Amino acid sequence: MSILVKIADLDLSGKTVLIREDYNVPIKDGVVTSDVRIQATLPTLEQVLEAGAKIILVSHLGRPVAGEYNETFSLAPVAKSLSEFLGMDVPLIKDWVDGIDMTNHQVVLCENARFEKGETSNDEDLARKMAQLCQVYINDAFATAHRAQASTHGVAKYAAVSAAGPLLIEELKSLSKALREPEKPVIAIVGGSKVSSKLTILETLSEKVDQLIVGGGIANTFLKAAGYEVGKSLYEEDLVEVASKLMKQAEENGCKIPLPVDVICGKEFDESTQAVTKLVSDVEADDMIMDVGPQTSKLLNELIGQAKTIVWNGPLGVFEFDQFSQGTESLANAIAKSNAYSIAGGGDTIAAISKFKIENEVSYISTGGGAFLEFLEGKKLPAIEILEEAARAWEAMEKAREL
Repeated sequence: MSILVKIADLDLSGKTVLIREDYNVPIKDGVVTSDVRIQATLPTLEQVLEAGAKIILVSHLGRPVAGEYNETFSLAPVAKSLSEFLGMDVPLIKDWVDGIDMTNHQVVLCENARFEKGETSNDEDLARKMAQLCQVYINDAFATAHRAQASTHGVAKYAAVSAAGPLLIEELKSLSKALREPEKPVIAIVGGSKVSSKLTILETLSEKVDQLIVGGGIANTFLKAAGYEVGKSLYEEDLVEVASKLMKQAEENGCKIPLPVDVICGKEFDESTQAVTKLVSDVEADDMIMDVGPQTSKLLNELIGQAKTIVWNGPLGVFEFDQFSQGTESLANAIAKSNAYSIAGGGDTIAAISKFKIENEVSYISTGGGAFLEFLEGKKLPAIEILEEAARAWEAMEKAREL
């Protein structure tokens, strides 16, 4: 575990604290449709408020055009949700970079950080302005830790004191437990549409785990590599050979990649299309593989039942369509029943966990997507590295004070 400054290490009484949270939540018709990420931040906010500080909250939402206000990406619904949860008015501040009047407020939420030019490019001037808003900066947003941006990296360089929030620390602890010294056997489930976006993670995990279960379009690419017809299914033709090599490498590493034996197909990618269960050898040229079949689910559930550590990132099929949700639901229930230490992360995974109501049965749900994957790959995360630097500077300053 990294050496990081924690909230408990600091005297926050009377101070203004800038907290980078992850409020990149789904919003429909101006209402937050899943408040899991918002609720996860509440203990951090309550701890800082109890310490006697005022809070400036910063987050991004979606991918708006930098420098342009766009109501679609406004954090107004998040401000409303926070006000309800905290039982106090949490106003949304539209023009915040050059200073905020905190006189009548305990907590304020800054409008989408990505509306500011220079946020995603980690602009130095913007980062300095953010740092001037506060006496203490706290990064509590693990989900953005893999990005060197003004609100996740630059501000930590210039703030008087930069610390890690409880959510971020808990993420690092939980991920380390699942990956650094996991109890074996270890099973990893990696789903999603493209092998290309998860190639590195598949290679890394094939060296670390006992079983590597692939789902979605990724599984289709592996099925093609194994010589099966996948019809009109989503797969990456140019990565079939890579998938074939990966299966051989995994076997040499003592890792098995169990492929589906049966699948559920449709003729069109549509929620009203008819679902038909077939053996993988019976898939036709006009079929689209949308889920794993019941025989495959049974085999996967047996493997999960034997696991001591489970890492889950990505669904097994198009679980958003009910007729193609059985594979992911069966997987979710198997993980929920397992006695293994289970950690799950990624937006689609969290959506599946929420849909099948197993939130309380997973040992740890990571709020990160890209950061979760990059940590699994063993990459250094820029936002964590800068906090480590800040911690070393803070420790040196504290020692100098004692002399």
